[in-house]
Amino acid sequence: MNRERISGIAHTQHPIKAPLDDDSVNALLERALPQAEGRVLDLGCGTAEWLLRALASRTSLHAEGVDVSTEALDQAHRAASERGVDERLVLHHQEAADFISPRPYDLVISVGATHAFGGLRPTLAAARGHLAPGGRVLIGESYWDRAPSPAAADMFGHLDDLATTVDRVVAEGWTPIQGHVSSRGELDAYEWACWGSLASWALDHPTDPAAARALETANARRSDWLHGYRNSFGFLCLVLRPTPVLTDKK
Repeated sequence: MNRERISGIAHTQHPIKAPLDDDSVNALLERALPQAEGRVLDLGCGTAEWLLRALASRTSLHAEGVDVSTEALDQAHRAASERGVDERLVLHHQEAADFISPRPYDLVISVGATHAFGGLRPTLAAARGHLAPGGRVLIGESYWDRAPSPAAADMFGHLDDLATTVDRVVAEGWTPIQGHVSSRGELDAYEWACWGSLASWALDHPTDPAAARALETANARRSDWLHGYRNSFGFLCLVLRPTPVLTDKK
């Protein structure tokens, strides 16, 4: 069972691939989306759930998503058709960092996908390159809520704390106009949903050649969470606008 299939099964009950509940997702989109006609881009869109919800909430929007996962994009195509928004959605199968568009976007989304660009700073730089004047960016990034254990640090690599993460964003020339720090309930619900869904699939398909691997993976990931990073991992989403150069006229 490859990583794409594992991810698809694990997110069956949690289509937003980040630790946010529906109310938090809706609040962030409400703040970030253009009120009238506009174009939205998701870099590292996966199954395009952010875009599907955006299109459902604003019938004047058009959206594009970029991802390397064929399975995720196929699922996004099916979901868009089922929800009746497929005519306003274009999906690109390629590396998000290599995506080029001749037209800018009113909102650029990249939630939980900064690894595709090599970190937070290059992700913000890429988003800026796609942004229309007056546009906004919705970005989601991990951080350490407290000092991690050595095992947790090995799993996630270098992360800053919350304040330093926001400071780095501001230093790159962005102004946060809204933010959301995932609650303990959101973080726990996400982990339980992912590894519970994967384990349930394995138990429901005992004769599938991939069942044993799926159950082993679910148990291992749940253990990594509970014994490794649960007490130190955090997740932050920010709605950003470019910071202009302001002058104090007297």
